[in-house]
Amino acid sequence: MSDDEVSLEAGAGGLEMLKLLKESVFPSIDLGEISPKIGVREMDDGAVIDLEGSEKYLVFTTDSHLVKPRFFSGGDLGKLAVSGTINDLAVMGAEPAALSSAMVLEKGFPRDDLERISESMGELAESAGVPIVTGDTKVVGEGDVDGVMVNTSGVGICEELTPASGLNPGDKIIVSGNVGNHGMSIVADREGFDFDIESDVAPIHRLVGELKGVGGITAMKDPTRGGLAASLNEMASASGVDLEVEKGDIPIDSKVEGAGEMLGIDPLKIANEGKVVLGVESSCAQEALDALRDEERGKNSRIIGKCTEDGEGRVILNTEIGSSRILKTPRRKPIPRIC
Repeated sequence: MSDDEVSLEAGAGGLEMLKLLKESVFPSIDLGEISPKIGVREMDDGAVIDLEGSEKYLVFTTDSHLVKPRFFSGGDLGKLAVSGTINDLAVMGAEPAALSSAMVLEKGFPRDDLERISESMGELAESAGVPIVTGDTKVVGEGDVDGVMVNTSGVGICEELTPASGLNPGDKIIVSGNVGNHGMSIVADREGFDFDIESDVAPIHRLVGELKGVGGITAMKDPTRGGLAASLNEMASASGVDLEVEKGDIPIDSKVEGAGEMLGIDPLKIANEGKVVLGVESSCAQEALDALRDEERGKNSRIIGKCTEDGEGRVILNTEIGSSRILKTPRRKPIPRIC
């Protein structure tokens, strides 16, 4: 494929996607007069707009979702769409308030599947306390969209921001549980492997809410496309620090690790949909860890590393055998339809 065409790799959340956005999208975007505190060019999980006369911020995010298969162990496309947008708001420090839902349907798409997806979205939005308040539906020709695509947007209110760029030297890095489950579940279901792995797809706003009384939270991100590796690199680069991460401290389910070895997939580089990675001041790290572990979805939270002195945005992975290597942002042919 020539450089004049968009490649499949450009949608995988790695270096190719960053290159595409910086070269072909951002130069043409007019930010207008809103001048948000954090906007599209920062490439964070949401945009932050100052509310005049208030000490609070409006946080806004949007995401489009395609996954194959649409129904998988632990979830489905509807649950993925609602969770993904709630989570993008939560890691910015916002309390999610409302969602929109827009569907693009292909002619001939089964109505039973549409109803299952819609029911899943409605049930999860209700249980999460984040209503779907507006939306849109389009129908396109057969073969134009691979069945269905769901876009969800969300708004929330924030008092203290936790952008990915907030890390400081000395901060500890925490991950809220086992990584790699979502991506490995999708691959297993798609290829017909019986690995007994379920996706972790779920809203994390209540888990993040456990941190409200904890001081020293400097940065947060949910490790979706590109997995933990991509998120750590984005946080390090945006913050201008190096990260030193202990491989042996990263929680990975043995089934996920085994499946990864069999399929040649690194669990650190495949999507999660119910986890959060955060930076915390060293003096507050244990309190934050305890708060996360008080919530069922955070019971496997671990401190996995620390921020070193101001650096080049590198992520250094220390292995169990005493060696070290650079953990790079994923750059390879992606597994399509993960999220």
